[in-house]
Amino acid sequence: MSIIPPKPFLDEKLSGIAGLDQRSREIFRKLVDTYLETGEPVGSRSISKALPSGLSPASIRNVMMDLEDSGLIYSPHTSAGRMPTEAGLRFFVDALLEVGAINSVERANIDAQVKASNRNRRYEDVLGEASTMLSGLSQCAGVVMSPKFNSKLKHIEFVNLAPGRALVILVSEDGSVENRVIEVPAGLPASVFIRATNYLSAKGQGRSIDEVQKLVAAEMLGLRTELDDLSARLVETGMAVWSGSNDPDSKNLIVKGQANLLEQPGALADLERIRKLFDDIENKRDLVDILGLAEKAEGVRIFIGSENKLFSMSGSSLIVAPFKNDEEKIVGVLGIIGPTRLNYARIIPMVDYTAKVVGRLLS
Repeated sequence: MSIIPPKPFLDEKLSGIAGLDQRSREIFRKLVDTYLETGEPVGSRSISKALPSGLSPASIRNVMMDLEDSGLIYSPHTSAGRMPTEAGLRFFVDALLEVGAINSVERANIDAQVKASNRNRRYEDVLGEASTMLSGLSQCAGVVMSPKFNSKLKHIEFVNLAPGRALVILVSEDGSVENRVIEVPAGLPASVFIRATNYLSAKGQGRSIDEVQKLVAAEMLGLRTELDDLSARLVETGMAVWSGSNDPDSKNLIVKGQANLLEQPGALADLERIRKLFDDIENKRDLVDILGLAEKAEGVRIFIGSENKLFSMSGSSLIVAPFKNDEEKIVGVLGIIGPTRLNYARIIPMVDYTAKVVGRLLS
């Protein structure tokens, strides 16, 4: 399993992180492990009791002062306890976190739930069940994004709406219907819409929209031989509306389990942050943009807090992995949204494995 950082996280202030000696790394690791478990600031005395090296609290405090100067930890108030900064969490995840395989119990649970959801269900239903399952296992919000229309096609039709505007209707074999309004030259005769409809219905039947797009692109030269120029342009325009990866309307975005975020430790004392996170999730365009970054990666991607603009105010983490079809093409992403205080070692392999299972079933 590969974990891909969203961007370099070391700046000038943190340039000394890579040079931390073994003792400093050991103390920092124990501090972060304790914080992720308790959610509370961690003091030198607690670390001293937990480490087998027998370091005194005074020695640990000196190291903690250096870690604070490096930007890895900070003191949330005047107490002696320290917490990791976002940069500290990024360093921990990238350099110190030991991520193993998913445990057998969770693997069996994921296999059973995803496979059960696949029986006689639509594509979107399977993805919805996967989002719900991830939410339940992680106690965070589960998120899935994929092309909005991924079923085999039964019928494609062009309908003239008004001068300069037309409607493209896709009907799948499972009964799903997707409509998209496109701009067309004003004054097109009805025969153009009929010819474009007949051509794409014949080419598209039994194929996915992605397969139809590839077919139309491959036949681009012959397209104008088989159709008149206006009908060919209409076909190209109609197919192009499903090719924009950055168009939120072309994506099927499923978020389940937001209520879990209210049950996280400290959530009730920080309702403003949770409210901001809910607002971020509702902002579909920005969330689609972030998930789109994961569609271009081969491994798990982790975004922590202000590393992305969407979660810059809510202090949240996003862990996502792409899933592929039978042609090894990435067709969507799934993962979880939660607080930065996550059990990364458990959730990262869970997300990675679920993406592989969903990809196999959808293929």
